[in-house]
Amino acid sequence: MIDENRLSMDKLSKDIIGEIILSETPEQVLKKWRVIFGFSQKKLAEYIGITSSVISDYESGRRKSPGINVIKRYVNALISIDIKRGGTVLKTFTQPSGPVGLSKAIIDIREFAAGIRVDEFCRKINAPIITKSSPSDRFIYGYTVVDSVKAILELSHNQLIQLYGATTQRALLFTGVTTGKTPLVAIKLTGMQPGLVVLHGIDKVNEIAMNIAEVESIPVALCRIESIEEILGRLKTIQ
Repeated sequence: MIDENRLSMDKLSKDIIGEIILSETPEQVLKKWRVIFGFSQKKLAEYIGITSSVISDYESGRRKSPGINVIKRYVNALISIDIKRGGTVLKTFTQPSGPVGLSKAIIDIREFAAGIRVDEFCRKINAPIITKSSPSDRFIYGYTVVDSVKAILELSHNQLIQLYGATTQRALLFTGVTTGKTPLVAIKLTGMQPGLVVLHGIDKVNEIAMNIAEVESIPVALCRIESIEEILGRLKTIQ
């Protein structure tokens, strides 16, 4: 019997390697995937058997772009370390596609070639950050625009997790929000932490929602743009 999980991991590995090789800025893609997997340069370097300064040089562009063998070792190390830690990150990539309800809830979803700071992302869509203690200088690597009513009413726990796409370090933008409480409670229940939550359609966020955001260190922003079409248009300009 073919191990479907093994095939999924092999496909993910090939997809990441392909993205790095084909990118005009491979150093940024290398760093992006290390950050997505949540490993320090030191941890990754120890596993590969090189110094952390070599990893730093590759990711900063100070050293010539690595060859295919180095890239393979880099990517396989990310996956192997994650497996040893329980495969938390891999599970978000290898889950099967959900039923029709998921596609109806997602208005738009996209990954970035390189990270963008949370505060810069918010400026591009006119969404001031309203949380006080949550970090706004972290980087996110994609976004999902979600119809909050369809997501909360129709999606299961596992389907909610699939809203994250390729990485949890992304912006989740919820439209049609009434208080902000339900999206934040749903996020807490999934046990996964997005890099940013953007709420659209309200002027004031529920106190419980704010408390969850502060405790979980999730930046929350309120989008001031009325038209969903304009929001989507601005998102498309982000490289």
